[in-house]
Amino acid sequence: MNNALIIFTRNPELGKVKTRLAQSIGDEKALQVYRDLLQHTMEQTQSIACDKYVFYDTQIIENDIWDNNCFHKRLQATGDLGNKMEAAFDYLFELGYKKCIIIGSDLFDLTSDLIEKAFQMLDKKKIIIGPAQDGGYYLLGLKKMKKGLFQNKEWGTPSVLADTLSEINIAQVYFLITLNDIDTLDDLKQSNYHLK
Repeated sequence: MNNALIIFTRNPELGKVKTRLAQSIGDEKALQVYRDLLQHTMEQTQSIACDKYVFYDTQIIENDIWDNNCFHKRLQATGDLGNKMEAAFDYLFELGYKKCIIIGSDLFDLTSDLIEKAFQMLDKKKIIIGPAQDGGYYLLGLKKMKKGLFQNKEWGTPSVLADTLSEINIAQVYFLITLNDIDTLDDLKQSNYHLK
């Protein structure tokens, strides 16, 4: 298998996930939303024909929704989000993968079709980006590491995508559709998710 999918997750712990959303709906409901996001991400990725790696933020959980027969489990590196993503890409390219894509677990709108399209488009372009409405990105696909791509970014701010694009040749990029990741109550209302 030449393709690898990197899935970044946070361990679903009360008071530690979706903290901006929790300011509006409370910690317990925010945790439920995040659990549902994880479930959606798992369902959309489990049947994709590639090797799949779940990178946990604090500790690896053996008996959870990520089936050990389908998903390889790893721990994120230390440092900021850029350091963590760079380390994950480095790790998989060193294992010999030719195409690597990273996604988060913050989108109810993310589908297996979009991820599969991203892998296909890596045959034609060097970089695949799925822009997020908040100015970041929800998907990044690479065929080899580009040093500096993950450094000196203000992660979690509206400038992330623009700052990333300033360092690469736009002609080498294929853009997927823009999607809405879930950080705030407004994001949740724009999604197809119904809070129970």
